[in-house]
Amino acid sequence: MKRQIYHDLLKWKSDKNKKPLIFTGARQVGKTYILKEFGKREYRNTFHFDFEREGEDLIPIFEKTINPKKIIQNLAILREQSINLKTDLIIFDEIQLSPRALTSLKYFSEDFDDASICAAGSLLGLSLGTESYPVGKVSYLTLYPMTFLEFLTNDNLSILVNQFKMGLEGKKIELTAHNKLLEKLYIYYVIGGLPEVVATYIDNKDDIQTAFGKVRTIQNNLIRDYMNDFTKHAGKLNALHIQTVFQNIPLQLAISDDYSVNRYKFKDIIPGKKGFGAVQGPISWLEKAGLIIKTHIANRAEIPLLNFCKDNFFKLYMFDIGMLGAMLGIEPKTLMLNDYGITKGFFVENYCLQEILASREEKIISWNERNAEIEYVVPVNQEVIPVEIKSGKRTKSQSLSSYRNRYNPKYEIQLTTKEFNISDSGHINIPLYYAGNFRKFIPTE
Repeated sequence: MKRQIYHDLLKWKSDKNKKPLIFTGARQVGKTYILKEFGKREYRNTFHFDFEREGEDLIPIFEKTINPKKIIQNLAILREQSINLKTDLIIFDEIQLSPRALTSLKYFSEDFDDASICAAGSLLGLSLGTESYPVGKVSYLTLYPMTFLEFLTNDNLSILVNQFKMGLEGKKIELTAHNKLLEKLYIYYVIGGLPEVVATYIDNKDDIQTAFGKVRTIQNNLIRDYMNDFTKHAGKLNALHIQTVFQNIPLQLAISDDYSVNRYKFKDIIPGKKGFGAVQGPISWLEKAGLIIKTHIANRAEIPLLNFCKDNFFKLYMFDIGMLGAMLGIEPKTLMLNDYGITKGFFVENYCLQEILASREEKIISWNERNAEIEYVVPVNQEVIPVEIKSGKRTKSQSLSSYRNRYNPKYEIQLTTKEFNISDSGHINIPLYYAGNFRKFIPTE
Protein backbone atom coordinates (compact mmCIF):
# COMPACT_ATOMS: atom_id res chain seq x y z
CA MET A 1 0.00 0.00 0.00
CA LYS A 2 1.27 3.45 -0.95
CA ARG A 3 1.13 5.94 1.92
CA GLN A 4 1.92 9.63 1.98
CA ILE A 5 3.73 9.23 5.30
CA TYR A 6 6.51 7.40 3.45
CA HIS A 7 7.87 10.82 2.41
CA ASP A 8 7.98 11.85 6.07
CA LEU A 9 9.95 8.71 6.87
CA LEU A 10 12.46 9.61 4.16
CA LYS A 11 12.88 13.08 5.65
CA TRP A 12 13.45 11.53 9.06
CA LYS A 13 16.08 9.17 7.67
CA SER A 14 18.02 11.99 6.02
CA ASP A 15 17.97 14.24 9.10
CA LYS A 16 21.55 14.82 10.26
CA ASN A 17 20.33 15.10 13.86
CA LYS A 18 18.08 12.10 13.67
CA LYS A 19 16.45 10.91 16.89
CA PRO A 20 14.62 7.64 17.52
CA LEU A 21 11.16 7.83 15.95
CA ILE A 22 7.98 7.20 17.90
CA PHE A 23 5.43 6.00 15.36
CA THR A 24 1.89 6.01 16.72
CA GLY A 25 -1.54 5.23 15.34
CA ALA A 26 -4.61 3.14 16.01
CA ARG A 27 -4.53 -0.61 15.58
CA GLN A 28 -4.75 -1.81 11.96
CA VAL A 29 -3.87 1.52 10.30
CA GLY A 30 -0.75 -0.09 8.78
CA LYS A 31 2.14 1.00 11.01
CA THR A 32 4.10 -2.25 10.91
CA TYR A 33 3.55 -2.73 7.18
CA ILE A 34 4.81 0.72 6.20
CA LEU A 35 7.85 0.49 8.50
CA LYS A 36 8.84 -2.90 7.11
CA GLU A 37 8.36 -1.64 3.56
CA PHE A 38 10.46 1.42 4.40
CA GLY A 39 13.20 -0.80 5.79
CA LYS A 40 13.17 -3.12 2.80
CA ARG A 41 13.54 -0.25 0.34
CA GLU A 42 15.85 2.11 2.19
CA TYR A 43 18.15 0.00 4.41
CA ARG A 44 20.56 -2.90 4.09
CA ASN A 45 18.70 -4.93 6.72
CA THR A 46 15.56 -4.49 8.78
CA PHE A 47 15.28 -5.97 12.27
CA HIS A 48 11.72 -6.18 13.55
CA PHE A 49 11.30 -6.89 17.27
CA ASP A 50 7.69 -7.42 18.38
CA PHE A 51 7.21 -7.04 22.14
CA GLU A 52 3.76 -8.62 21.95
CA ARG A 53 4.90 -11.80 20.22
CA GLU A 54 8.45 -11.99 21.57
CA GLY A 55 8.01 -10.38 24.98
CA GLU A 56 9.45 -13.33 26.89
CA ASP A 57 12.73 -12.96 25.00
CA LEU A 58 12.83 -9.19 24.54
CA ILE A 59 11.66 -7.69 27.83
CA PRO A 60 14.41 -9.34 29.97
CA ILE A 61 17.06 -7.78 27.70
CA PHE A 62 15.85 -4.28 28.62
CA GLU A 63 15.20 -5.16 32.25
CA LYS A 64 18.85 -6.14 32.59
CA THR A 65 20.32 -3.07 30.87
CA ILE A 66 19.38 0.08 28.98
CA ASN A 67 22.90 0.55 27.67
CA PRO A 68 22.43 0.76 23.87
CA LYS A 69 25.61 -1.16 23.01
CA LYS A 70 24.68 -4.07 25.26
CA ILE A 71 21.09 -4.02 23.99
CA ILE A 72 22.26 -4.27 20.39
CA GLN A 73 24.65 -7.08 21.30
CA ASN A 74 21.83 -9.07 22.89
CA LEU A 75 19.41 -8.37 20.03
CA ALA A 76 22.06 -9.54 17.54
CA ILE A 77 22.49 -12.76 19.52
CA LEU A 78 18.70 -13.21 19.56
CA ARG A 79 18.55 -12.89 15.77
CA GLU A 80 21.87 -14.68 15.21
CA GLN A 81 22.88 -11.86 12.91
CA SER A 82 25.09 -8.80 13.32
CA ILE A 83 23.35 -5.40 13.49
CA ASN A 84 24.95 -2.30 11.98
CA LEU A 85 23.32 0.84 13.36
CA LYS A 86 24.61 2.92 10.44
CA THR A 87 23.05 0.81 7.69
CA ASP A 88 20.19 -1.12 9.30
CA LEU A 89 16.71 -0.19 10.49
CA ILE A 90 15.55 -1.38 13.91
CA ILE A 91 11.81 -1.55 14.63
CA PHE A 92 10.58 -1.96 18.20
CA ASP A 93 6.92 -2.94 17.75
CA GLU A 94 4.35 -2.67 20.56
CA ILE A 95 7.08 -1.05 22.63
CA GLN A 96 4.54 0.16 25.20
CA LEU A 97 4.68 -3.33 26.69
CA SER A 98 8.20 -2.59 27.94
CA PRO A 99 8.60 0.77 29.72
CA ARG A 100 12.35 0.10 30.00
CA ALA A 101 12.59 -0.25 26.23
CA LEU A 102 10.83 3.07 25.89
CA THR A 103 13.33 4.61 28.32
CA SER A 104 16.24 3.18 26.33
CA LEU A 105 15.36 5.43 23.38
CA LYS A 106 16.84 8.32 25.33
CA TYR A 107 20.23 6.63 25.42
CA PHE A 108 20.09 5.55 21.79
CA SER A 109 19.53 9.22 20.98
CA GLU A 110 22.49 10.33 23.07
CA ASP A 111 24.94 7.59 22.05
CA PHE A 112 24.04 6.89 18.40
CA ASP A 113 22.81 9.98 16.52
CA ASP A 114 23.12 8.16 13.19
CA ALA A 115 21.06 5.11 14.20
CA SER A 116 17.64 4.46 12.69
CA ILE A 117 15.40 3.30 15.54
CA CYS A 118 11.61 3.23 15.17
CA ALA A 119 9.31 2.53 18.11
CA ALA A 120 5.74 1.68 17.15
CA GLY A 121 2.63 0.60 18.99
CA SER A 122 -1.14 0.63 18.60
CA LEU A 123 -1.54 1.65 22.24
CA LEU A 124 1.71 3.57 22.53
CA GLY A 125 -0.20 6.78 23.15
CA LEU A 126 -1.31 5.34 26.49
CA SER A 127 2.31 4.98 27.61
CA LEU A 128 3.53 8.44 26.66
CA GLY A 129 3.73 10.73 29.63
CA THR A 130 4.94 8.15 32.15
CA GLU A 131 8.22 8.59 33.99
CA SER A 132 9.89 6.25 31.49
CA TYR A 133 9.17 8.55 28.57
CA PRO A 134 12.30 9.94 26.83
CA VAL A 135 11.37 13.63 26.83
CA GLY A 136 13.15 15.66 24.15
CA LYS A 137 15.03 12.64 22.82
CA VAL A 138 12.62 11.38 20.15
CA SER A 139 10.81 12.44 16.99
CA TYR A 140 7.15 11.75 16.30
CA LEU A 141 4.94 10.61 13.45
CA THR A 142 1.32 9.50 13.62
CA LEU A 143 -0.27 7.26 11.00
CA TYR A 144 -3.98 7.70 10.40
CA PRO A 145 -6.37 5.65 8.27
CA MET A 146 -5.78 6.05 4.56
CA THR A 147 -7.09 9.34 3.20
CA PHE A 148 -9.41 9.56 0.23
CA LEU A 149 -6.47 10.42 -2.05
CA GLU A 150 -4.51 7.43 -0.76
CA PHE A 151 -7.57 5.28 -1.42
CA LEU A 152 -7.71 6.51 -5.04
CA THR A 153 -3.97 5.99 -5.48
CA ASN A 154 -4.00 2.40 -4.23
CA ASP A 155 -7.05 1.61 -6.35
CA ASN A 156 -4.86 2.48 -9.39
CA LEU A 157 -7.26 5.20 -10.52
CA SER A 158 -4.44 7.22 -12.07
CA ILE A 159 -6.66 9.38 -14.30
CA LEU A 160 -8.78 10.48 -11.34
CA VAL A 161 -5.68 10.98 -9.19
CA ASN A 162 -4.25 13.26 -11.87
CA GLN A 163 -7.50 15.23 -12.04
CA PHE A 164 -7.51 15.47 -8.25
CA LYS A 165 -3.97 16.85 -8.23
CA MET A 166 -4.76 19.29 -11.05
CA GLY A 167 -7.48 20.76 -8.86
CA LEU A 168 -5.01 21.14 -6.00
CA GLU A 169 -2.77 23.11 -8.34
CA GLY A 170 -5.58 25.55 -9.05
CA LYS A 171 -6.50 24.14 -12.46
CA LYS A 172 -10.12 23.54 -13.39
CA ILE A 173 -11.03 19.88 -13.56
CA GLU A 174 -13.67 18.40 -15.83
CA LEU A 175 -17.26 18.10 -14.57
CA THR A 176 -17.08 14.41 -15.46
CA ALA A 177 -14.06 14.06 -13.18
CA HIS A 178 -15.85 15.95 -10.39
CA ASN A 179 -18.82 13.59 -10.58
CA LYS A 180 -16.54 10.53 -10.71
CA LEU A 181 -14.63 11.73 -7.66
CA LEU A 182 -17.91 12.08 -5.76
CA GLU A 183 -18.89 8.58 -6.87
CA LYS A 184 -15.61 7.18 -5.54
CA LEU A 185 -16.02 9.24 -2.37
CA TYR A 186 -19.32 7.47 -1.66
CA ILE A 187 -17.50 4.15 -2.06
CA TYR A 188 -14.88 5.42 0.37
CA TYR A 189 -17.68 6.16 2.85
CA VAL A 190 -18.32 2.39 2.88
CA ILE A 191 -14.69 1.23 2.81
CA GLY A 192 -12.95 3.77 5.02
CA GLY A 193 -9.18 3.88 5.31
CA LEU A 194 -8.00 0.74 7.11
CA PRO A 195 -5.49 -0.94 4.76
CA GLU A 196 -6.83 -4.50 5.11
CA VAL A 197 -10.33 -3.29 4.29
CA VAL A 198 -9.12 -1.24 1.33
CA ALA A 199 -7.11 -4.18 -0.05
CA THR A 200 -10.13 -6.48 0.28
CA TYR A 201 -12.30 -4.04 -1.66
CA ILE A 202 -9.69 -3.64 -4.42
CA ASP A 203 -9.25 -7.40 -4.77
CA ASN A 204 -13.02 -7.96 -5.13
CA LYS A 205 -14.34 -4.76 -6.69
CA ASP A 206 -15.30 -6.43 -9.99
CA ASP A 207 -18.27 -7.80 -8.02
CA ILE A 208 -19.22 -4.80 -5.92
CA GLN A 209 -21.78 -6.59 -3.76
CA THR A 210 -19.29 -9.35 -2.91
CA ALA A 211 -16.65 -6.70 -2.17
CA PHE A 212 -18.95 -4.80 0.18
CA GLY A 213 -19.97 -8.02 1.94
CA LYS A 214 -16.36 -8.98 2.59
CA VAL A 215 -15.54 -5.44 3.68
CA ARG A 216 -18.31 -5.41 6.28
CA THR A 217 -17.19 -8.82 7.58
CA ILE A 218 -13.64 -7.53 8.15
CA GLN A 219 -14.89 -4.31 9.73
CA ASN A 220 -17.14 -6.22 12.14
CA ASN A 221 -14.26 -8.52 13.05
CA LEU A 222 -12.06 -5.49 13.73
CA ILE A 223 -14.73 -4.02 15.99
CA ARG A 224 -14.62 -7.24 18.04
CA ASP A 225 -10.82 -7.05 18.09
CA TYR A 226 -10.96 -3.52 19.49
CA MET A 227 -13.38 -4.66 22.18
CA ASN A 228 -10.97 -7.46 23.13
CA ASP A 229 -8.15 -4.91 23.28
CA PHE A 230 -10.07 -2.95 25.90
CA THR A 231 -10.24 -5.99 28.18
CA LYS A 232 -6.66 -6.98 27.51
CA HIS A 233 -5.10 -3.60 28.21
CA ALA A 234 -7.49 -1.72 30.49
CA GLY A 235 -8.76 -4.26 33.02
CA LYS A 236 -12.27 -5.74 33.26
CA LEU A 237 -14.14 -2.81 34.88
CA ASN A 238 -12.39 -0.08 32.90
CA ALA A 239 -12.85 -2.11 29.72
CA LEU A 240 -16.59 -2.24 30.28
CA HIS A 241 -16.76 1.54 30.60
CA ILE A 242 -14.50 2.08 27.58
CA GLN A 243 -16.60 -0.32 25.53
CA THR A 244 -19.80 1.47 26.57
CA VAL A 245 -18.44 4.87 25.52
CA PHE A 246 -16.98 3.48 22.28
CA GLN A 247 -20.33 2.01 21.25
CA ASN A 248 -22.20 5.13 22.34
CA ILE A 249 -20.27 7.59 20.16
CA PRO A 250 -21.76 6.39 16.83
CA LEU A 251 -25.23 6.40 18.40
CA GLN A 252 -24.87 10.01 19.53
CA LEU A 253 -23.55 10.99 16.11
CA ALA A 254 -26.51 9.34 14.40
CA ILE A 255 -29.10 11.37 16.31
CA SER A 256 -27.60 14.65 15.12
CA ASP A 257 -29.71 16.65 12.71
CA ASP A 258 -28.72 17.68 9.18
CA TYR A 259 -26.90 20.81 10.24
CA SER A 260 -24.13 19.86 12.63
CA VAL A 261 -23.08 17.16 15.07
CA ASN A 262 -24.22 17.90 18.60
CA ARG A 263 -21.79 18.23 21.48
CA TYR A 264 -21.18 14.97 23.30
CA LYS A 265 -23.63 14.38 26.15
CA PHE A 266 -22.61 12.47 29.28
CA LYS A 267 -25.99 11.63 30.81
CA ASP A 268 -26.82 7.93 31.20
CA ILE A 269 -23.75 6.72 29.28
CA ILE A 270 -22.48 4.64 32.19
CA PRO A 271 -25.33 3.34 34.39
CA GLY A 272 -25.33 4.84 37.85
CA LYS A 273 -22.82 7.55 37.01
CA LYS A 274 -23.38 11.13 35.93
CA GLY A 275 -21.43 14.01 34.47
CA PHE A 276 -18.16 14.47 32.63
CA GLY A 277 -16.12 12.79 35.37
CA ALA A 278 -17.82 9.46 34.72
CA VAL A 279 -16.67 9.28 31.10
CA GLN A 280 -13.50 11.36 31.17
CA GLY A 281 -11.25 8.32 31.71
CA PRO A 282 -12.75 6.15 28.93
CA ILE A 283 -12.77 9.08 26.48
CA SER A 284 -9.11 9.84 27.25
CA TRP A 285 -8.21 6.16 26.78
CA LEU A 286 -9.96 5.97 23.41
CA GLU A 287 -8.42 9.23 22.25
CA LYS A 288 -4.89 8.17 23.19
CA ALA A 289 -5.47 4.83 21.45
CA GLY A 290 -6.33 6.76 18.29
CA LEU A 291 -9.85 5.32 18.04
CA ILE A 292 -11.83 8.55 18.31
CA ILE A 293 -11.47 12.17 17.25
CA LYS A 294 -12.19 14.82 19.86
CA THR A 295 -12.96 18.36 18.74
CA HIS A 296 -13.09 21.28 21.14
CA ILE A 297 -15.90 23.83 20.88
CA ALA A 298 -15.07 27.52 21.10
CA ASN A 299 -17.77 29.97 22.19
CA ARG A 300 -15.96 32.86 20.51
CA ALA A 301 -14.04 32.93 17.24
CA GLU A 302 -10.99 34.82 18.40
CA ILE A 303 -7.30 33.96 18.69
CA PRO A 304 -6.24 31.99 20.67
CA LEU A 305 -9.26 29.76 20.14
CA LEU A 306 -8.43 27.39 22.99
CA ASN A 307 -8.99 30.24 25.45
CA PHE A 308 -12.67 30.05 24.58
CA CYS A 309 -13.04 26.27 24.97
CA LYS A 310 -14.22 24.34 28.03
CA ASP A 311 -12.83 20.94 29.03
CA ASN A 312 -16.30 19.38 29.21
CA PHE A 313 -17.69 20.92 26.02
CA PHE A 314 -16.65 18.98 22.91
CA LYS A 315 -17.70 16.68 20.07
CA LEU A 316 -16.59 13.09 19.49
CA TYR A 317 -16.20 11.31 16.15
CA MET A 318 -14.99 7.89 15.05
CA PHE A 319 -11.43 7.57 13.74
CA ASP A 320 -12.53 5.83 10.53
CA ILE A 321 -15.62 6.48 8.42
CA GLY A 322 -15.89 2.85 7.30
CA MET A 323 -15.93 1.65 10.90
CA LEU A 324 -18.61 4.23 11.74
CA GLY A 325 -20.89 2.82 9.03
CA ALA A 326 -20.26 -0.72 10.21
CA MET A 327 -20.97 0.09 13.86
CA LEU A 328 -24.25 1.74 12.90
CA GLY A 329 -25.17 -1.04 10.47
CA ILE A 330 -25.75 1.37 7.59
CA GLU A 331 -26.12 -0.61 4.37
CA PRO A 332 -23.41 0.07 1.76
CA LYS A 333 -26.10 0.66 -0.88
CA THR A 334 -27.59 3.41 1.27
CA LEU A 335 -24.23 5.16 1.54
CA MET A 336 -23.59 4.79 -2.18
CA LEU A 337 -26.90 6.47 -3.01
CA ASN A 338 -26.01 9.27 -0.58
CA ASP A 339 -29.61 9.07 0.60
CA TYR A 340 -30.06 8.21 4.26
CA GLY A 341 -32.39 10.86 5.57
CA ILE A 342 -31.76 14.15 7.30
CA THR A 343 -29.18 12.53 9.60
CA LYS A 344 -26.59 12.05 6.84
CA GLY A 345 -24.88 15.30 7.82
CA PHE A 346 -23.12 13.61 10.74
CA PHE A 347 -21.57 11.01 8.44
CA VAL A 348 -20.08 13.56 6.05
CA GLU A 349 -18.91 15.66 8.97
CA ASN A 350 -17.08 12.66 10.45
CA TYR A 351 -15.41 12.02 7.08
CA CYS A 352 -14.26 15.65 6.78
CA LEU A 353 -12.86 15.79 10.32
CA GLN A 354 -11.03 12.50 9.68
CA GLU A 355 -9.42 13.98 6.54
CA ILE A 356 -8.55 17.24 8.30
CA LEU A 357 -6.88 15.37 11.17
CA ALA A 358 -4.81 13.31 8.72
CA SER A 359 -3.59 16.55 7.13
CA ARG A 360 -1.71 17.24 10.40
CA GLU A 361 -4.00 19.90 11.83
CA GLU A 362 -2.83 20.16 15.44
CA LYS A 363 -6.16 21.09 17.01
CA ILE A 364 -9.62 20.69 15.55
CA ILE A 365 -11.96 23.31 16.99
CA SER A 366 -15.57 24.04 16.12
CA TRP A 367 -17.59 27.15 16.99
CA ASN A 368 -20.87 27.52 18.85
CA GLU A 369 -22.21 30.90 19.85
CA ARG A 370 -25.81 31.95 20.45
CA ASN A 371 -27.29 28.88 18.74
CA ALA A 372 -25.10 29.28 15.65
CA GLU A 373 -22.59 26.52 14.86
CA ILE A 374 -19.68 26.05 12.44
CA GLU A 375 -18.04 22.62 12.19
CA TYR A 376 -14.46 23.88 12.04
CA VAL A 377 -12.75 27.21 12.61
CA VAL A 378 -9.08 27.72 11.81
CA PRO A 379 -6.63 30.61 12.38
CA VAL A 380 -5.30 31.99 9.09
CA ASN A 381 -3.21 35.17 8.90
CA GLN A 382 -4.30 36.39 12.34
CA GLU A 383 -8.02 35.88 11.75
CA VAL A 384 -10.34 32.92 12.24
CA ILE A 385 -11.75 31.39 9.05
CA PRO A 386 -14.98 29.35 9.26
CA VAL A 387 -15.12 25.97 7.52
CA GLU A 388 -18.70 24.72 7.17
CA ILE A 389 -19.63 21.21 6.01
CA LYS A 390 -22.74 20.54 3.92
CA SER A 391 -23.75 17.01 2.95
CA GLY A 392 -26.51 17.84 0.48
CA LYS A 393 -27.22 20.23 -2.36
CA ARG A 394 -28.71 22.93 -0.16
CA THR A 395 -25.85 25.13 0.98
CA LYS A 396 -27.57 28.22 2.36
CA SER A 397 -26.57 28.60 5.98
CA GLN A 398 -27.92 30.74 8.79
CA SER A 399 -24.91 29.87 10.94
CA LEU A 400 -22.46 31.03 8.30
CA SER A 401 -24.42 34.28 7.89
CA SER A 402 -24.38 34.73 11.66
CA TYR A 403 -20.62 34.13 11.76
CA ARG A 404 -20.08 36.60 8.91
CA ASN A 405 -22.11 39.30 10.62
CA ARG A 406 -20.23 38.89 13.90
CA TYR A 407 -16.64 38.49 12.71
CA ASN A 408 -16.54 39.64 9.08
CA PRO A 409 -13.84 37.14 7.97
CA LYS A 410 -11.97 37.84 4.76
CA TYR A 411 -12.81 34.32 3.57
CA GLU A 412 -15.38 31.70 4.45
CA ILE A 413 -15.32 28.08 3.32
CA GLN A 414 -18.04 25.56 2.58
CA LEU A 415 -17.24 21.90 1.88
CA THR A 416 -20.05 20.62 -0.37
CA THR A 417 -20.85 18.32 -3.29
CA LYS A 418 -20.64 21.30 -5.67
CA GLU A 419 -17.68 22.18 -7.90
CA PHE A 420 -14.95 24.53 -6.71
CA ASN A 421 -15.85 28.20 -6.78
CA ILE A 422 -14.62 31.38 -5.12
CA SER A 423 -16.76 34.50 -5.16
CA ASP A 424 -15.75 38.15 -5.06
CA SER A 425 -17.09 38.30 -1.52
CA GLY A 426 -14.57 35.68 -0.33
CA HIS A 427 -16.98 32.73 -0.18
CA ILE A 428 -15.04 29.62 -1.19
CA ASN A 429 -16.90 26.46 -2.15
CA ILE A 430 -14.65 23.40 -2.02
CA PRO A 431 -15.72 19.88 -3.07
CA LEU A 432 -15.95 17.41 -0.20
CA TYR A 433 -13.20 15.23 -1.64
CA TYR A 434 -10.74 18.08 -0.91
CA ALA A 435 -11.67 18.25 2.80
CA GLY A 436 -8.13 17.46 3.94
CA ASN A 437 -6.63 19.97 1.49
CA PHE A 438 -8.89 22.97 2.09
CA ARG A 439 -5.98 25.22 3.13
CA LYS A 440 -4.54 25.03 -0.39
CA PHE A 441 -7.59 26.91 -1.69
CA ILE A 442 -7.32 29.89 0.65
CA PRO A 443 -5.67 32.82 -1.20
CA THR A 444 -2.33 33.74 0.35
CA GLU A 445 -2.26 37.44 -0.46
